[in-house]
This record gives sequence, structure tokens and C-alpha cells, in this order.
Amino acid sequence: MSLRTSVSGVASSLLELFRTRLELFSLEAAEEKARLIKLLGMAFAALLFVTLAVLVFTVTIAVAFWPTENRYVALGLLAAIYALIGIALFLSIRRQLLFGPTPFSATIEELGRDADLLDRVRAAQDEAEQAEQDEHDDRAEQDARAARARQAAARRAGR
Repeated sequence: MSLRTSVSGVASSLLELFRTRLELFSLEAAEEKARLIKLLGMAFAALLFVTLAVLVFTVTIAVAFWPTENRYVALGLLAAIYALIGIALFLSIRRQLLFGPTPFSATIEELGRDADLLDRVRAAQDEAEQAEQDEHDDRAEQDARAARARQAAARRAGR
């Protein structure tokens, strides 16, 4: 097999590998986009309805406690409860962003496998080249021995 054929085969294999990984990346990007849009839509709707519920609840509490001396205590407790819920939600979102699943994990995993495969191919190629070099050195050594033996035989025959 010629070097040109070998290089051409490796190049076409690498191009096909790159194309496959690019397709995988684009599929994962589309899935990630759809998931994000759905999540943002649901989050917006949830925020809207929770805001309406909190507003109605706050007005109800304010109206119920307005004629009493405890109206400011009731409003202060509601504010504290809302603040605690907001902080808890913020911490939950932060945790999900920091420790959630890695986007494009399948692509990253496949690229890691590809790198390992290329390392193994490179190591095998280096071993083959080393074996070929060793074989070449062995042949050269055998040829040198044979030449010395012929020279010694010629010297003996010339005496």
C-alpha cells in the first residue's frame, strides 16, 4: 500500500469522524435549545401566576388585618416569608446551574473516545514503524555479517 493511499484513507476517516461528531453536536444543540425554551416559558408562566397569587394573598391579609393594631406586623411577616422563599428559590437555581447536567455531554464523551482511539492508533503506528526499523536494522546487520563472511572466505581462498 502506498503512502498516498494510506494518508488519503486516514484523511477521509478523520473527515467522516468529524462530520459525525458535528451532527451529534447539532442534534444536542437543538435538544438543548428546545429544552431551554420550554423551561423559560414554563418559568415565565409560573412566575406570572405565583405573582398574582402572592398579590391577592397580600391584599387579603392587609384587608383582614387593617382595622387591627397588628396590620404592620402581618405585612412585615408576609415580607419576611416572601424574602425567605425568594432566597430559597435563588439558591435552588444557583445549585441547578452549578451542579446540573453538562450541556453537550454526549459530544464531549465521544470526542474523548475519539482522542483515545487516535492515541492508540498513533501508538500502534509508532510500534509498527519501530518494528520496521528494527527489521531493517536486523537485515542490515545480517548483510554486514554476510559481507564480512564473504570477505573472510575470499581472503582464505586467495591464500
